[in-house]
Amino acid sequence: MELSLDELRALTGWAAACASRVLPLYESRVPDDLRPAAAIDAAREFASGAPRTKALRTAAWAALAAAGATTDPVASAAARAAVAAAGAAYLHPLASPHQVQHIVGPAQQAALARELAGDSAPAEIEWALAQAPPEVSALLQRFPPGKPGRTRLGELHRRLESALRAG
Repeated sequence: MELSLDELRALTGWAAACASRVLPLYESRVPDDLRPAAAIDAAREFASGAPRTKALRTAAWAALAAAGATTDPVASAAARAAVAAAGAAYLHPLASPHQVQHIVGPAQQAALARELAGDSAPAEIEWALAQAPPEVSALLQRFPPGKPGRTRLGELHRRLESALRAG
């Protein structure tokens, strides 16, 4: 399977939009940590045409460290949305269920962050689905079904994946 840069840019742009919606949740809880914002910025730059460089991967790893450094579950989920946004640029062309997580992960983590903050996860999922460019559904349909597990995060994954596959 081949993945074009245009497809990866469309996915990454959508992922960054999803993550940016919950970035304020992170910033209000961990105001001095800019790592998730930097990951979203790097994802946006790639989506806008910048090359896929080590800096993008480094920003993703830094946001992951930020997610692990906080004990606040809302902040952690918001930071993981940023990780997933930057990581979307590195979707692998492998027919593996694991790759599906790279597609739905940013919206999934954003929905979880909203829910943990007392807001509506379904509303966040609906927003993400309404904003998804056609390339996201087309990419997803090239991969086998994901394996989301039986947790709340898995339930959010299933909702996103099934709706994107139907779209």
